Amino acid sequence: MDIIKTTKDSHTIMNELVLPNDTNTLNNLMGGRLLHWMDICAAIAAQKHSGKTVVTASVDSVSFGKCIQLGDVVTLEAAVSRSFNSSMEIHIVVHAENIPSGERFKSNEAYYTFVALDRSGSPLKVPALKPEGDEEQKRFDGALRRRQLRLVLAGKMKPADATELKALFITE
Repeated sequence: MDIIKTTKDSHTIMNELVLPNDTNTLNNLMGGRLLHWMDICAAIAAQKHSGKTVVTASVDSVSFGKCIQLGDVVTLEAAVSRSFNSSMEIHIVVHAENIPSGERFKSNEAYYTFVALDRSGSPLKVPALKPEGDEEQKRFDGALRRRQLRLVLAGKMKPADATELKALFITE
């Protein structure tokens, strides 16, 4: 019998304080440091969902909105949006807050893909995901299109085989 989990099972929240070592010469959080934190938070969510060791397989485009400043608190929230055979797509949202001023804003969001592996590096089956609520269902439904796009761009799938992507453009 296959195991089915909900997004609550993997939901992960991580907080980080932006310190001087995390910033560039403008006292803004370095993009690489944020990507590092995002990777850790998403990996925790993937590991909680799968119960296995996981590795990063891909990161979708990440754009940086408003700068996160020295002293801001960064809150990262990650949850599995869909699982496939051995891979999981993780949706991650980043907010920043300046506690003294009370200003809080969304900095960015992205999708990370992780694969569960055994000790020899072979892929392992992961539990299925049961979305709960409209937003989770929307992300779940879109995950197959995003996966096909990733595979086409990586040269692992022929564009002609990307049925979910074709459905967006071809109407009969």
